[in-house]
Amino acid sequence: MPTLYVLIGVPSSGKSTWIAQQPWAKDCAVVSTDNYVEAVAAERGLTYSEVFDEVMPDAIRDMTQQVSEARAQGRDIIWDQTSTTRVSRARKFRMLPDYRAVAVVFATPNVDELAWRLASRSGKHIPQRVMDQMIRGWQEPTLAEGFAEIWRA
Repeated sequence: MPTLYVLIGVPSSGKSTWIAQQPWAKDCAVVSTDNYVEAVAAERGLTYSEVFDEVMPDAIRDMTQQVSEARAQGRDIIWDQTSTTRVSRARKFRMLPDYRAVAVVFATPNVDELAWRLASRSGKHIPQRVMDQMIRGWQEPTLAEGFAEIWRA
């Protein structure tokens, strides 16, 4: 049975960095809307933030296609999104009912560290109200919602 690794953490909590540090991850399909948005921004010579609203619908379609292709190939999948609510995670479970799900949880950095990390992401601005909403709306993953394991990164 293939494995779905659901990365759970606010922006700048270390999800993408963690993937890069896992030697075994190179064999997984890594799905994310960020990859698409960043590629379009680079192609157009713009920033992530400048193209975000326009290309997000296409990014979601692209990510969904990546998931479908990885599932058809029986590949393990690392889903690199915030996934901080049960509702967002349930959508992933519905798309991959035949996968064993592992939650990989990233702690929210303290206020100063998070501000520094967010500021260091050139051209990728997340409004403070959006960050506050994600932090307030955080829901811890549980085995009861469908995870076989919960890892702390």
